[in-house]
Amino acid sequence: MAKRALITGITGQDGSYLAELLLDKGYEVHGLVRRAATPSTERIDHILDRLTLHVGELADQTSLVDAMESSQADEVYNLAAQSFVGDSWTIPVSTGDVDGLGVTRLLEAIRRVKPTARFYQAATSEMYGKVHEVPQKETTPFHPRSPYGVAKVYGFFITLNYRESYGMHASNGILFNHESPRRGLEFVTRKITNQVARIKLGLANELNLGNLDSKRDWGFAGDYVELMWRMLQQDEPDDYVAATGETHTVREFCEIAFGHVGLDYNDFVKVDDRFVRPAEVDLLLGDPAKAKSVLGWKPNVSFRELVEMMVDADLARHAAGHPGAIG
Repeated sequence: MAKRALITGITGQDGSYLAELLLDKGYEVHGLVRRAATPSTERIDHILDRLTLHVGELADQTSLVDAMESSQADEVYNLAAQSFVGDSWTIPVSTGDVDGLGVTRLLEAIRRVKPTARFYQAATSEMYGKVHEVPQKETTPFHPRSPYGVAKVYGFFITLNYRESYGMHASNGILFNHESPRRGLEFVTRKITNQVARIKLGLANELNLGNLDSKRDWGFAGDYVELMWRMLQQDEPDDYVAATGETHTVREFCEIAFGHVGLDYNDFVKVDDRFVRPAEVDLLLGDPAKAKSVLGWKPNVSFRELVEMMVDADLARHAAGHPGAIG
């Protein structure tokens, strides 16, 4: 009998890649989607006929219980979140409700309906914030620098609490920045590659960014969902960092992206103070040693390959006349 998985946030970047991975492994895949006037399923349209979708959201306890009862999932991947760090300053209470308390609601639904189900919580490198050591690993103290980071720390520890208090197979994946052609346009990497494509095709003439010297550990989302799955195949639940172990600046990202289409980023990039955060996170660099040794996981796509993949996808999209598509 096929394993059953429930993915919250299935319409997002990570959710779509994870759904593909699980379908390829023979899973029966269920997804939680929010009720919307115009459902946004662009990232999963190509596999929609192979999925079972349930309407619900992390702010609504009843819908989570219903989704668990309907799916009877063996594995639950919580990828849903208010995931925009910048927006978390504008809507801090809502961010805390979804990204913090929402995890508790989902864990409670699992505990009451099917406590043997295995649970994956999408934690984040933003929990480290003002970093206490470089590189950051599973034992590095958290010091979040945004309402988003704070809410995710709550989500991390409530997952740990349910694991220790109820013996649930509940694990946290501390994922560093991971991108792809399916990344939302509001994220800086996709903002860069989308605008590079528009500039190359004569549809725009400049790119406004914040801190060009901000450093991040960027990997490919398709690689990182493999780690999520591997975590839930372990006999014992645990927490793992997913990262490349390399750091690059926003400036480097721009240099490669513009260079890929034969342009010099200096001619087009303008620094705009509006895009500088109230409390900036300057350096995030992960140590994936534990994931490599215990799970046998490693990222396969290099930084340059990732940037060029995203630029090529945006070029193709704009050239085909689909400027609004997510990817």
